[in-house]
Amino acid sequence: MRLPLSALIGLTFTSAFVFIAVFAHLIAPYPIDLSVGKVWEGPSAEYWLGTDTIGRDILSRLIYGAQITIFVALAASVLSFSLGAFFGFLAAVKGGWIDQLLSRGVDLMMAIPALIVALVLLSVLPLNLTVLILVIGVLDSTRVFRLSRAVAADIAVMDYVEAAKLRGEGGVWVIFREILPNALSPLVAEFGLRFIFAILFISTLSFLGLGIQPPLADWGGMVKENKDGLIYGKAAALLPAGAIAALAISVNLVADWVLTRTSSLKGGRGG
Repeated sequence: MRLPLSALIGLTFTSAFVFIAVFAHLIAPYPIDLSVGKVWEGPSAEYWLGTDTIGRDILSRLIYGAQITIFVALAASVLSFSLGAFFGFLAAVKGGWIDQLLSRGVDLMMAIPALIVALVLLSVLPLNLTVLILVIGVLDSTRVFRLSRAVAADIAVMDYVEAAKLRGEGGVWVIFREILPNALSPLVAEFGLRFIFAILFISTLSFLGLGIQPPLADWGGMVKENKDGLIYGKAAALLPAGAIAALAISVNLVADWVLTRTSSLKGGRGG
């Protein structure tokens, strides 16, 4: 199989980010919160990307930031898809009052901007990784619910689904054995988009002071910590911003390739 250039680039960069996140403790030259030099030193042989606002090694914090950012975003995305896809499929299969109850509940949640809800919740809840993952995952599950319900509603009227119901199969069987395998193509592409959204959401919350808390580091928090350096011509805030952009683009390239490939495979089987 010959990979398109865009998919190859996306896979290469995504794999590199994941490798760095997994082995951050082995790769980072310095501890995450240790001041090792002067404030905002430029790149050198000792500090490859320079130092930040209190003299910490930027490269080390970028590496540890990749670990925290990717872990939290991935966990939140898995949670949002587990909740959104299950209840979206359930609403499409059951219909009636269950569909109405779930759909109107999701409409109510989506009526308020997710960032505002997250800021309110995180201002009163303990600020830790578990709470952050739960808040982002639950809020983002509403988008997954809408997509999953729309996709499942089209699949639920197919002959093979009706045949499964006539055989006496229960709702769980229909969801996991009939609908889910045939809904993977759009869901995989949506997972990539939701993962990117989670990264941007986490970075936004950290920039506002309600995301990842010190001594842990994430890329959004690093932008906040070093933003004042831009006034003095220091690029310390641009490096984590560039990392966010690079990860978002690479994941999006992979998601587009997966969507194209799964769609073409389905088309081949259908013919």
